[in-house]
Amino acid sequence: MLTVEKIGGTSMSQFQDVMQNIIKGNRKGDELYNRIFVVSAYNNVTNWLLEHKKTGEPGIYNKFLNGEDYSIALDQFCQRLLLINDGFADYGLDLKEARDFIRFRVDQAKTLLYSLGKVLASGYVNRTDIHLAAREILASIGEAHSGWNSVNILNNNGINARFIDLCGFNDNEPLTIDERIHKEFKDIDFSKVLCIVTGYTKGTEGIMRAFDRGYSEVTFSKIAVEVKADEAVIHKEYHLSSADPKIVGVENSIPVGHTNYIIADQLADIGMEAIHPKAAKPLELAGIDIRIKNTFEPDHPGTIISRDYISPEPRVEIVSGSRKVIAIEVHDPMMVGEVGFDSKIMSYFIKYNVSYILKSTNANSITMVVWDNENSKSLINILKDVFYKVTAKPMAIVCVMGTNIALPGFLYRASQALYEKGINIESFAQSMMQVNMQFVIVREHYEDAVIALNEALCKKPNEN
Repeated sequence: MLTVEKIGGTSMSQFQDVMQNIIKGNRKGDELYNRIFVVSAYNNVTNWLLEHKKTGEPGIYNKFLNGEDYSIALDQFCQRLLLINDGFADYGLDLKEARDFIRFRVDQAKTLLYSLGKVLASGYVNRTDIHLAAREILASIGEAHSGWNSVNILNNNGINARFIDLCGFNDNEPLTIDERIHKEFKDIDFSKVLCIVTGYTKGTEGIMRAFDRGYSEVTFSKIAVEVKADEAVIHKEYHLSSADPKIVGVENSIPVGHTNYIIADQLADIGMEAIHPKAAKPLELAGIDIRIKNTFEPDHPGTIISRDYISPEPRVEIVSGSRKVIAIEVHDPMMVGEVGFDSKIMSYFIKYNVSYILKSTNANSITMVVWDNENSKSLINILKDVFYKVTAKPMAIVCVMGTNIALPGFLYRASQALYEKGINIESFAQSMMQVNMQFVIVREHYEDAVIALNEALCKKPNEN
């Protein structure tokens, strides 16, 4: 059985646990192989290079954009990576070889960025393309660092590991992402070697142009399809659970066990990605199941995401949502009976690059829930200038999801659970597929709503 497995940055920073729980475990001899590991950068490394994913705090990339001295920043960054290396010395990392590798890679990045800066200064090129190229170069450093270190540690622990560097620093071939992956994996005997692969892949189309910070999952997905993997495994520092354990408590957060790609899409739509939706589609079309596992509970089977799964018994699988949304309501007395009125609204959504999470309508008003960000705020301002009455309120959205909830009773039980906690439903939506009930509530009730719905609706499944 050939698996392609992705390890996230938080887990990579605790590589001793990864080595013991994931790579070695109870395996011996040939059992160690027939696995390909796609690795992320160590925790926070990509934040230092680009910008902090959650807070937006600028990294080295911002210095390149502003024409500041990124060279000194990269030197300081390199010192931080060497400190990370020191933490792996006891587990078999050769510190001298590791130091030489990352210093050389950082120097290569400096040279490329210097050349891009010169081209940019010429004024003959598209600035956006140059900026994106710089972003790709910087992002790739993190995965090269963690991937090379991992192979060195494994080889020094008696495991035959190979570093598959998809960053393309050492060649000038104009390959697409798919072509590079095909070239690097051609003719490898996976039964005899454990492949450790960078989560970043260089390609002529630019992996970050379409996927930005989700690029490592795209690499993971494309490799799984290329090698015709039997299963794609994602190792996280937590289970895919019925609700966020930080809200409901670990004891009340139940591993889902089994769900399908439709539910994975619902999660992605509210920012709670089990896997990037553009990475999930190739796996879904190829019929490859995804298994989400907890790095620190290696004996737990985790949760399988498959194409055709429907729970044999009616049950809610996941309660999730976000506090960071805005509910926009457009009201107009002339809306009644006017065909295509909402298309006028959508034209502004397209112009300001805003996607809605929920849409609910009646005779003369349309409510849409969007992410609370700068694009949405600009959109709201223009909508207020154009339409009769526009109201925008900071809200939360909480969703009840399951592969088998299209039965009488689930909506009643969910509404009752919120009512008993004194939580009013400000807006609601559910499609005919009935896999996701979406409730819009005031922000201060979000955690209480998740707790109430998880307690009322999520039961432990009979199967994993």
